[in-house]
Amino acid sequence: MDTPSSPLPARRKHRSLAQELVSVLSQQIIDGQIKRGDKLPTESAIMEAQGVSRTVVREAISRLQAAGLVETRHGIGTFVLDTPSPSGFRIDPATIVTLRDVMAILELRISLEVESAGLAASRRSPEQLTAMRAALDTFHSAAHRSDAVASDFQFHLQIALATGNRYFTDIMTHLGTSIIPRTRLNSARLAHDDQQHYLARLSREHEEIYEAIARQDSDAARAAMRLHLTNSRERLRQAHEEAAAL
Repeated sequence: MDTPSSPLPARRKHRSLAQELVSVLSQQIIDGQIKRGDKLPTESAIMEAQGVSRTVVREAISRLQAAGLVETRHGIGTFVLDTPSPSGFRIDPATIVTLRDVMAILELRISLEVESAGLAASRRSPEQLTAMRAALDTFHSAAHRSDAVASDFQFHLQIALATGNRYFTDIMTHLGTSIIPRTRLNSARLAHDDQQHYLARLSREHEEIYEAIARQDSDAARAAMRLHLTNSRERLRQAHEEAAAL
C-alpha cells in the first residue's frame, strides 16, 4: 500500500495541520487507496510523506478514531474499520434507500454547510482558498470522466476545514466517507437526472460558493451554499411527486 502523498502546505498551528491531515487520510479512504481493513502507514512514514510532526499525526489519527473510521490495535498498528464504529456520530448508509431518505440527508447538510460556508468566508486563509480552488479544478476534470464524487466532497470538506471548527470537519468527514457517495448515486438514479447536465449545474454552483468565499463575503457564501443544496433537494422532491402521481 502506498503512503499518503501530496505534502501538506505549511501551517503555524498543529491543530490546523491535523485538520489537513484528516482530510488527506479520509480522501485516501474515499478514493480506495487505503481500503477498509487496511493498515495505515506508520507514524514515521506519514510524518515523512506529509512533512508534519508526530504530534500532528497522532492528533489526526485520534480524530479519525473519534469519527469511527479507524481503530488502533496496541502493538500492531492503526486499521481502517470494515464498518463504521457505533460510537459517536454516525448514520448507517444502508438506511439511505428512498428519496425521502436522501432529502432528509440534504436537509441535514443544508443546516450544517450553510453556516460552514459563512464561517469559511470570514476565517479562510490564502492557503485554504488555494486548496478549495484545487478541489474545484479536480472536480471539473473528473466531471468529464463522470467520476466526480470524491472531488465534489473534497471541495465541501475544504470549506469545513476553513471554518477552523473541528466539529464541522469531523461531521463532514463521516458524511463524505460513507453517506455522500450513496446519496449522489441514489440522487441520479431516483431523479432520472442526466449526469453531464447535473455535473455542469454543480460546477456553476460550486464556482458561486467559491467566489463568495474568495471575496470573504459571508452572507453571499451562505446564500450560494443554500441555493446549491436546496436545488438538489427540490429536484428530488419534484421527482418524488412525479413518481407518486404514476
